[in-house]
Amino acid sequence: MEIVFVNTPPEFRGWNLTVGFTAKVDDRQVDCSISAEALEDHFGAESPNPGDLLAAFDRHRAAIQRVARNVLQGSGFNEILLRSGYLRFQQCREAARATQCS
Repeated sequence: MEIVFVNTPPEFRGWNLTVGFTAKVDDRQVDCSISAEALEDHFGAESPNPGDLLAAFDRHRAAIQRVARNVLQGSGFNEILLRSGYLRFQQCREAARATQCS
């Protein structure tokens, strides 16, 4: 199984306040997105303004793709949407490895 992220510009999706990006999983394109809330809460987007969301995505693309890769591996390679709660859970799990998470 090979997961590669397509190096295309991210896409702001105003209809559901997300930023979309594409992964290729074993040569099959899979739609991925991250919510505006997750970009604000975890990646420093200053507002839900498209420019702020896209800038935060660009600054943190590698970290976002790392999380997306983990989700894709557990999703059966279907479309994914990264939400703030999932990212919070992941951060807590990582912190718990070293210390107890509160």
